[in-house]
Amino acid sequence: MAFPAIPTPRRDLYPEIESYNHGWLKTGSIHEIYWEESGNPDGVPVIVLHGGPGGAVNPGMRRYFDPAVYRIVMLDQRGCGLSRPNASLEDNTTWDLIADIEAIRDMLGIDKWVVFGGSWGSTLSLAYAVMYPERTQALVLRGIFLMSEKELHWFYQEGASMIWPDLWEGFLAPIPEAERGNLMAAYYKRLTGDNIEERNRCAVAWSTWEGNTVSAAGPTATPDKFADPEFAVAFARIENWYFTNKGFFESDGWLLTQIDKIRHIPTWIAQGRFDVVTPASGAWALHRAFPEAKLEIIADAGHASSEPGIIDSLVRATDWAAKQ
Repeated sequence: MAFPAIPTPRRDLYPEIESYNHGWLKTGSIHEIYWEESGNPDGVPVIVLHGGPGGAVNPGMRRYFDPAVYRIVMLDQRGCGLSRPNASLEDNTTWDLIADIEAIRDMLGIDKWVVFGGSWGSTLSLAYAVMYPERTQALVLRGIFLMSEKELHWFYQEGASMIWPDLWEGFLAPIPEAERGNLMAAYYKRLTGDNIEERNRCAVAWSTWEGNTVSAAGPTATPDKFADPEFAVAFARIENWYFTNKGFFESDGWLLTQIDKIRHIPTWIAQGRFDVVTPASGAWALHRAFPEAKLEIIADAGHASSEPGIIDSLVRATDWAAKQ
């Protein structure tokens, strides 16, 4: 008699830990980059690249890694989190961020490391690996975002709006009807303008739209930080700046043209089937270009790294990556 397979329990996060080292990296520009270390000082190095751009790291990100196995390095990218100055767009491009990552690796005496990133962090992880494949031990990616015009149009002009029409009204509200034909440009004008009250109102609307749609559970799972002007201004300004400039890549779809440089790097991709922020089509396009990478599409998950299926995949992925 055949018996049905017993489902394997999903993995959960590792216990909370504190950092044991931190500081600010001087870049030679106006920026000073906050960095920290936690876990095992003699463990497998991993660099954690947060989303946004402009999202910042948080202590919960340490918990995707076995603290006995990993030396966990995290940083706040230019203009956000504890990095200084806050919300600055000056000297703030993808290539500046990659230079910061390399400077921290060199400062900490790390030869090569696992690169872990979700959402925009997956974009930055891929770009870093393209530029420094010899420094990349493995890639663990979540919620693939290729910075394509199609993805940006989907989330900030038309597409996701048809799935969350009620929440979309809040995103439209600060923009006059005559300017809604190009919402990213309309937001750019206000997020970089001199009217502080209008800037803050638009920043909260931009940030809240993303915060309310990250989880398949909807806005009930949204962290309050997205509605906090202090967080939202940096988040919205920096995101809009990068997206308006198409990630500072030389062509649309540039990352997919570079895959031959990284296809030897062990890579794990975790993607929510119902991800509205970075739809599964991006992960599938990356998988088609990079079939050597392992792709897990989680059937009951959206974009958020906190959803049980995403946690399970990422924790298994980091256990795997430590052995590569």
